[in-house]
Amino acid sequence: MPSSSEDLGEQIVALLPRLRRFARALAGSVHDADDLVHVAVERALSRSHQLRSEAELPRWLFGILRNAWIDETRVRSRRNRVLAPAELGAQVADPAGKDHAEALSVQEAMARLPDEQREVVGLVLVEGLSYREAAELMNVPIGTVTSRLARGRDALQEMLGPEPEEHQ
Repeated sequence: MPSSSEDLGEQIVALLPRLRRFARALAGSVHDADDLVHVAVERALSRSHQLRSEAELPRWLFGILRNAWIDETRVRSRRNRVLAPAELGAQVADPAGKDHAEALSVQEAMARLPDEQREVVGLVLVEGLSYREAAELMNVPIGTVTSRLARGRDALQEMLGPEPEEHQ
């Protein structure tokens, strides 16, 4: 455990960019990601007595952030059963929908991935965690991480289009 709450605060501040990147990978929205990071940091500070060692801090915070996202998706799921999602009204003025020729950005493509794939892509490809670290964080076998990552990469490739041909 960090020697003081001031040390813990400094270490959390140093991890904020990584937490924000992972939160954006999960949430797909900058605003939702910032809210998610806020919730995670607040939970971490209020539960700092549960932290065993400084070395575990990044993994512990990623776990808190992931659990906060799971909580948020459950709340949204319940809300969407009662209220119509805002997206249903997005194309009222344009019955043809978006122009398919318009290229997707990486962020839009990430947002389209299933939660399980977006989570593992965020942890392994964006944050650089090993397959084993991601598996431990998500409480799944390494094989599950591998298959979700492969499906996520394939889906992103399909959404973003073919890779540019290499010059020979």
